[in-house]
Amino acid sequence: MQKHFEKRLRLNNQIRESQVQVIDADGKQLGVMPTNEALRLANERELDLVEVGPSAKPPIAKIIDYGKYMYQKEKRDRGSKTSKAPGQEIKTVRLGFTIGGHDMLVRSGQADKFIKLGHRVRIEMPLRGREKSMSNVGREKMESFLKLITEPFAQEEPVKRAPFGLGVLISPEKRKSTPKPT
Repeated sequence: MQKHFEKRLRLNNQIRESQVQVIDADGKQLGVMPTNEALRLANERELDLVEVGPSAKPPIAKIIDYGKYMYQKEKRDRGSKTSKAPGQEIKTVRLGFTIGGHDMLVRSGQADKFIKLGHRVRIEMPLRGREKSMSNVGREKMESFLKLITEPFAQEEPVKRAPFGLGVLISPEKRKSTPKPT
């Protein structure tokens, strides 16, 4: 597995080019100028000179507050990670190998509620000790549990063996949109 390392931006005295295309903090083009002149401008404004376009000829450098820029970039990145599309969360319902009929009804009610809310549902049945040798019985219980779920769902994968026991993933069935009468 390759790790992706973000290339760090060069700033202030790390910029090696003799000339840079300069953009000020307001986004106004200041034109091409020697790097030491751009550094002097940045220092006068108590800001940093950051090379944002190293591949351009000459490289593009912005006069900005680097700490503030990195904080806002990190905040944007964090926000994009946490904002998931609705209905993409996977909820889990766990069944015991020796689960009773009433408990199965209660758990199927939970699964119904999750599917109605648009969540995908992973149904798990952990197997311990001798239960592992009777996985066919567990598989039958999982199949009968799926029949108890009243909301329409699509089974994304068959009931299969997992490291902890048995598992299956179901998702809300895509409802066909009916045209509204005019």
